[in-house]
Amino acid sequence: MFILGLTGSIGMGKSETAKMFRRLGIPVFDADAEVHKLLAPGGRAVPLIEKAFPGVTKDGAVDRPALGARVFGKPAELRRLEAIIHPMVGRGQRAFLAAARRRRLPLVVLDIPLLFEGRGEDRCDATAVVSAPYPIQRQRVLARPNMSEEKFRDILKQQVPDVVKRQRADFVLPTGQGRHHTLRHVRRLITMLRNRIGHTWPPSGRPRRRPSRHPCRRPVHARNRIRH
Repeated sequence: MFILGLTGSIGMGKSETAKMFRRLGIPVFDADAEVHKLLAPGGRAVPLIEKAFPGVTKDGAVDRPALGARVFGKPAELRRLEAIIHPMVGRGQRAFLAAARRRRLPLVVLDIPLLFEGRGEDRCDATAVVSAPYPIQRQRVLARPNMSEEKFRDILKQQVPDVVKRQRADFVLPTGQGRHHTLRHVRRLITMLRNRIGHTWPPSGRPRRRPSRHPCRRPVHARNRIRH
């Protein structure tokens, strides 16, 4: 089973690209959706977050704006929250991969917003980043409710810059020229990876370093790398 890690900065179109993989029959583990489930009514993270951040829950669920106000721009508080959430998301991800392996699926996608920030690439056989020109990214983000230039800048400061992600990723999926353009690239990538052998799951139990020349990992200058 080959594991593709999918990531991208805010406003780059990662969620729409993940939907394309699903529509083409590739199972996707959505880390954001897993977090939403954990914070929803009855979610496993709700009591732990209320204990750590009293007053941020309402009607059995986490009040996301209230929680955001408690942790945004506060690295120590954010780390406390991540210490609760990340292990739970990790368990969900491992269950997804175990089920996919039992079904003998050839290719799966891990949709992880902070893939490079958290060294998630070590759990993948290859990585793909969705990317669009900055003016398009900015326009998309500022069109969101309750978004401002200041908040947008603060979010970008917490993320690995897009240019760095494109350098580190094995593949770049363009999202700035319309959905049909992106879909063509997604189809090509699926065709390229569907029959490749993965080496990251199941984990061996020992620390694993991705070799600099993994058979499925392409250097930045590779001719067959999917680009804009």
